[in-house]
Amino acid sequence: MKLEEYLKYVNSGKRIVANSPQHLLMHEMLQEALKVTHKINSEYHTSEEIQELFAELTGQPINRTLGLIPPFNTDFGKNIHIGENVFINSGCKMQDQGGIYIGDDVLIGHNACLLTLNHAQEPENRADMYPAPIYIGDKAWLGSNVTVLPGVTIGEGAIVAAGAVVTRYVEANTVVGGIPARFIKKVCE
Repeated sequence: MKLEEYLKYVNSGKRIVANSPQHLLMHEMLQEALKVTHKINSEYHTSEEIQELFAELTGQPINRTLGLIPPFNTDFGKNIHIGENVFINSGCKMQDQGGIYIGDDVLIGHNACLLTLNHAQEPENRADMYPAPIYIGDKAWLGSNVTVLPGVTIGEGAIVAAGAVVTRYVEANTVVGGIPARFIKKVCE
């Protein structure tokens, strides 16, 4: 299976069956992602070098406005899509098989975890997975230690408080927090 076929498959939300061609390609791509993230995390790099390594990781053109502080980890890399002027602080983890779409001017705090796969609930198929994308709107801010679960959209200008676990849609220009994340107030109230 080729990467383009895989991306089309997972972006449709279809189940990834254990030991299927899709699952095997995931493991192959994991090895490539580990090599590149090791380069990112193992020694000092200038901002320009980080941007070049991130382009290698994602297979997309270099984004000269990306700010990223290592360490950074992902187990895939090829389904991360980042807008302009995005800042990702240290310790961020992205499980991007299902697709992570980050808008412009987004801030992502220390140790944020963005997850796009869920395992099957039935025990006999637990190794099967369901991909679902994460969308983060322009000017959103994810605080430190935030976890965003598969299929979540965070609206434009929203703020996710430190330590929150986001399990569902976050409206634009709202502040959410807690486990699970719940509405706290409108931005600038």
